[in-house]
Formats: sequence, C-alpha cells, structure tokens
Amino acid sequence: MTTKALEGIRVLDMTHVQSGPSATQLLAWLGADVVKLEAPTGDITRKQLRDLPDVDSLYFTMLNCNKRSITLNTKTERGKEILTELIRRSDVLVENFGPGAVDRMGFTWDRIQEINPRVVYASIKGFGEGPYTNFKAYEVVAQAMGGSMSTTGFEDGPPLATGAQIGDSGTGVHAVAGILAALFQRENTGRGQRVNVAMQHAVLNLCRVKLRDQQRLAHGPLAEYPNEDFGDEVPRSGNASGGGQPGWAVRCAPGGPNDYVYVIVQPVGWKPLSELIGRPELADDPEWATPEARLPKLGKMFQLIEEWSATLPKWEVLERLNAHNIPCGPILSTREIIEDRSLVANEMVVTVPHPERGEFVTVGSPLKLSESPVSVKSSPLLGEHNEEVYVGELGLGDEELRLLKSNGVI
Repeated sequence: MTTKALEGIRVLDMTHVQSGPSATQLLAWLGADVVKLEAPTGDITRKQLRDLPDVDSLYFTMLNCNKRSITLNTKTERGKEILTELIRRSDVLVENFGPGAVDRMGFTWDRIQEINPRVVYASIKGFGEGPYTNFKAYEVVAQAMGGSMSTTGFEDGPPLATGAQIGDSGTGVHAVAGILAALFQRENTGRGQRVNVAMQHAVLNLCRVKLRDQQRLAHGPLAEYPNEDFGDEVPRSGNASGGGQPGWAVRCAPGGPNDYVYVIVQPVGWKPLSELIGRPELADDPEWATPEARLPKLGKMFQLIEEWSATLPKWEVLERLNAHNIPCGPILSTREIIEDRSLVANEMVVTVPHPERGEFVTVGSPLKLSESPVSVKSSPLLGEHNEEVYVGELGLGDEELRLLKSNGVI
C-alpha cells in the first residue's frame, strides 16, 4: 500500500467558491484528509451554473474532489464549541471569507493559537493591507488589479481577461506553496503560523515579465514587441511572446476560430522555416537573415509564414514544423482538450463517478509524484460525512447528532 505525501495531515477546509477550494483540492490530491466545513445550506457553488436540476454543479464537483463534507452553523454556541474541537484536531485551517469574518466568529489568530499552537492557518484574500483591503475580489477583478488585463489583448482593443483562472486557481496554487512551507517549518519549530495570500499579489507574481518590460521601457522601445508606438507603460501586444524569441499565432486551414498554430522563430529555425514557406532565398538575404534584421518587421515575417500555414490544417502545420525542430503548438479548443488522448493517458482529463450525477469529467492533478500517485475521487455530497466525523471521530452520540440536526447546528 503506497502512502501519500501528506498522509496524516488533517485540513479543516472553511473555503468556498474557487480560490480556496482549488488549494484544498490539491492538498487532498497530495494525500491530506481534507474536511470541508460548509454551512447547512452548503457551498454556494453547489447550486451555481447547474447543468442538471437538483444535482451539485460541475463548478462544485470539479473543485472539491477527494474531500469529506460536514455541515456546521458556526454562528450558534454549540457550533462554535464543535469548531473549536475541529481546530484542535487539525494541522491546517484554510479560509477565504471576507476580511475579518473569522475574527468576528470569535476565532482570531490569537484564539486559534490558544486552541492549537501547531495549526497552520492559511487565508486567501483579494488584497493585502492598505486601501484595497476591504474591496470585494473576484477572478477578473484580481486580473484587472494585478497587471494582467492591461497587458492582454491587441493594441487597438480594450483590456482583456484571460480564460486561465489566474486570480482564483492561480492564488490557490500559491496558497498551497505557503501551507507546505509552513508545515515543513513546523517540523523544526513545533509551531504553526499564519499564511496569507492575496489574489492581487498572486496575479502580479504571474505578471512579473510585464514589470520587467515596464523598467526596460525607460531605456527605449521594446524591440521584441510588434507595436509601432510606445508610451510610458507596457502596451498590449496581441499574441507576441514579448520574450527573447518572437512568436505569433498564425492562421491555418480551413480558417475556424481555433485553426491557428503558435510559432516561435529561433535564429536556428529561420533557414528551415524559409524553405518550408517556399521562400528559401530569405535564409541568406541580409534583410532577413539575422534576428536583428527581422525584429523591425515581425508583422511582415509572420504574414509570410501565415500565407503558407493558411493553406494547411493545423495538425499538418504542426507536423511539418516539428520535423525541423521549430517550436510551435496548435491552439487547442476546449473540445479538443477534453477529447485529447494524451491528456487522458496522462490522467489530466479524468472521468469520475458521482453518486447523483452518474459521472463527470474533470482536470486531474498536474503534480505528478512518483511516490504519491493521485486517484481522483468524487466530490462529497453536502454533509455526507457528518456522522463519520461527529460520531466516529469527535465521539458525539447518535442522539446528540439528531438534536444538532433538528436545532439547525448541522
């Protein structure tokens, strides 16, 4: 029997919606016993964006696999007593309520340390301390305020949100890193600690190259960007990589919304590329032969490549470019991803049985540990583990469990 990396670690999961649940799901996949504590009405996402009536939504199921669910009304006196006992028995407490919400329940950091000095208390908030602290944060608000939106889109268009949930799930991954570091430090100190991660900060960390370019702007235009004009801030630059090697998404046949391949032109790739596109003479033309010569006319360069790629399906373009070691990747649609055999083989697209839904498809664990394999299990039904936790682990009697239910405590 293989043990898991976080076996023996108990996580009290007081999170909801996406940023927190994405973090605790990763901890569950790594082997922690994650007990999701929900209000008796349940995590709001159980009912959001439903595709089937009266069944937990895909929004909920895809963020809460491998967890146990208990219900508790923490506003009641008995609820507070039970929460105290749960904190005492936990290694990690994770929450993503509004600022100060847990303090107002009577569970300040000082109080939590009194209950359990070894607990790691992790909070995900929208913002750090300062003028934004009490702002409500959502995925795209974090993208807006972390640097992503101002640098995403085309020069002549509005700022754009990215489909990647860098504000919510991106922050969740950062929270996991902080929690694991705190657990490791506890091995030396014997003490838990506070872990705070703000969504704005996580997005900013993911946008660091744009801050790099903001500083480079002080010394002149950014040659790697296709933009003609530069002001005093990093512009939106479409699909330009903005990195050391220029890249762009070129259109392929038959011209559907995702019939594109992203192509990167390395110095070594220019000769084979010029031959592929039927312009071998450009390999030695001083106007085109060097990266320095090509930089001022990136738009024209990718236009020449697109004149060739637009005549072929993207998979054929991929094949031909890869034959010459030219870095590239087709734009995969959500349908193509969900049907991708290699992603299924890598257990990144997994089908999970569900007691009410039948089954659902979800994203598997991107963290592959040789000694701690992940088997994705269904998300729990609301309060599914009340008896298991309250009677089996906390030692409450069956009669008290019935009373807690009838009194609205669970």
